[in-house]
Amino acid sequence: MGYLYRVFRATEEENRRAIIATLEPRAGARLLDLGTHRGEFTARVAKRLGATSVSGIELLEEHAEVARGRGIDVRRADLDKGLPFEDAGFDVVHANQVIEHVRRTDTFLREVRRVLAPGGVACISTNNLSSWHNVLSLALGLQPMPMHVSDETIVGNPLNPLDGRPHTDIGRTHLRLFTGRALTELCERHGLEQLSLRSAGYYPLPPRLGRVAARVDPTHGAFLIGLFRPRS
Repeated sequence: MGYLYRVFRATEEENRRAIIATLEPRAGARLLDLGTHRGEFTARVAKRLGATSVSGIELLEEHAEVARGRGIDVRRADLDKGLPFEDAGFDVVHANQVIEHVRRTDTFLREVRRVLAPGGVACISTNNLSSWHNVLSLALGLQPMPMHVSDETIVGNPLNPLDGRPHTDIGRTHLRLFTGRALTELCERHGLEQLSLRSAGYYPLPPRLGRVAARVDPTHGAFLIGLFRPRS
């Protein structure tokens, strides 16, 4: 396992750490996690919030079953088809590394707004298209690392530690990538007002250096973390 792969994984964890830091405790909150997977990070978010009700959406039943074993009320559903929940049913909606996999991003954000209760917040994190490692890749004539062109395998950039590997799951292909401005403007269009926007990680720097770099230059950090509230 080479340096770039270790930093790649460490940067993903740095993003999760930054999400936890962004969310303020809300004792008794009703949490909806979109893209629950096996529920490991969902449980961390719920603990941070002090949530007493934790629901989730997961595409693959094999992962949903594991998450249910952690006490999460997971429903198997396709996010492109909307959310199977009533209006204003959640205080916090969380989606980490999900929106880039969704084809119908307008439906996704419209539904997030619909299920948020008054005073609730949505935390949406995703790859940052304008991160320096993506900009540099394009300058070198290489495919930006999180911009996938195949449903089966990852190709186009030999500097990508995942180059040549298959996607681990169906639905893991990235379909749309965002800059911070694009994410904010699309959320605004669908009734979600920005409270904060930051970046986390600064690939290929290790997490401690990346943390400093992302504070100094948030436009070009590895991941975006946006906090939004329903607009009145």
